[in-house]
Amino acid sequence: APAGDLERLKIAFTYGADAVYIGGEIFGMRSAAKNFTIEEMKEGVEFAHNLGKQVFVTINIIPRSEELEQLPPYLLQLQEIGVDAVIVSDAGVFSIVKKTIPNMEVHISTQASTSNSVAAKFWYEQGAQRVVTARELSFDEIRSIRDNVPEDMDIEAFVHGAMCMSYSGKCVISNYTTGRDANRGACAQPCRWKYNLVKENENGEYEEVINGIDSSFFFNSKDLCMIEYIPQLIECGITSFKIEGRMKTAYYVATTVRAYRMAIDAYYEDPENWKFNPVWLEELKKGSHRDYSTGFYFDRPSDKAHNYESASYIRNYDFVGIVRDYDAENDLYIVEQRNKMNVLDKVEVIGPYKETMFATIEEMYNEDGEPIESAPHARQIVKLKLDIKVDKDYMLRKPIVTINTI
Repeated sequence: APAGDLERLKIAFTYGADAVYIGGEIFGMRSAAKNFTIEEMKEGVEFAHNLGKQVFVTINIIPRSEELEQLPPYLLQLQEIGVDAVIVSDAGVFSIVKKTIPNMEVHISTQASTSNSVAAKFWYEQGAQRVVTARELSFDEIRSIRDNVPEDMDIEAFVHGAMCMSYSGKCVISNYTTGRDANRGACAQPCRWKYNLVKENENGEYEEVINGIDSSFFFNSKDLCMIEYIPQLIECGITSFKIEGRMKTAYYVATTVRAYRMAIDAYYEDPENWKFNPVWLEELKKGSHRDYSTGFYFDRPSDKAHNYESASYIRNYDFVGIVRDYDAENDLYIVEQRNKMNVLDKVEVIGPYKETMFATIEEMYNEDGEPIESAPHARQIVKLKLDIKVDKDYMLRKPIVTINTI
C-alpha cells in the first residue's frame, strides 16, 4: 500500500497491508508528497516490524550525475534503520545500491518498464529480488514472465489506482508545458487537462481532428480497479498486489486496503468457491476516485478506458473523523475531525477486518467538555457519544447531500 506520511503508513498496516512503499526526502518519484525524514522512517519501520510487516523505500527517479554523491550515505542510513527493500528504476542507482549495501533487497520499479521475461531475468541475474511489471501488461503476458523466470523472483503489479497515460511514466508533456519533470517526481498531470486537437490544412487554417465528443479530455485515463478479478491476479503468478496513491489521504488508504484485504482473504479461505462481493466495489466507490477500468489486463484497452467528459474526481462521501482514543469514564470517543459533523448526524463507521457499521452521533463535546452542536474546524478534537461500540483508528464518514435548486 502507498504511504505518503507516518499516519498513512500506520493506517495501511492497521487496515491490512502486508507492506508499504514510502519515499524519503530525496530520490523519490513524489516530490509533492510530504515524504519521510530518516527519523520518521525509523519509527515507521519499527511499527511495521512489530507487526511482522515490511517497509520499502522508493529511490526511483532518474538522477543526474551530480546527485549521485548523495546516494551512498543515504543508502547506509536506510540500511541502519532496517528498511526491508529499496525500489529502483535506474541502472546506475541499482549499481550503487549493490556496491554500497549489497545485502539490501532490491525491487525494480514499474518506471523500468519491465515487459518481458528476458528483462525480468536480467534484473534477477543482477541481484534483484522483485520486479514491478510495466502497467501495460495483460494477464497472459504476466503469466509468460512468471513461467520464464526463477521461482524465487517475486512479481509485483499494480491492481488499483490512477493510470499514467504514457508508458509507465515515460511522459515529457509536463516538462514541456510547465517545466516540471515527470520523471523526477514533479509531474503537473497535464493528461488531466482539457485540450483541443487541431491540424493545419493546406490553406493555413486550423480544423479539429477529433469530432463527435463534447469535451476533449482525451489523455484522461480512468483509474485501475481489479477487485473483481482476484483469482485471475493470483493465478497468473503475481506475488504482490500494489495500490497506487502516495499523494492520497489516510481515508483512501484505509478504504482501499480494507476492501482488497477482504477480497484476498475470502479467496484464500475457499479458492474454489470464491465469489466477488459487490460490497467490496461499493466500498472503493465511497472514497474519492475516477471512473474505473481494468487497464491492460484483458489486452489493449479500448477507448472506454478514458473519460473524455471530465477529469474530476467522484466524491459521494465525506470522511468526517477518525477515532483517536476512548474516554472510559464518560463513555465518549475522542475523535479528530476531518470534515464538518453535527449532533444527530447518521454516519457510517469502518474499521479493519470489520463490516461497515452505522451509527448516530448522539452527543458532542469540545476538548473542555462543553457540549457543542457541530465540529466545523479542521482537525478539531471532539468527544462523541455514539450508539455503537468502535475502536481506535476506526473512521467515520457520511454521504454528501446535494440540494437541487430550480
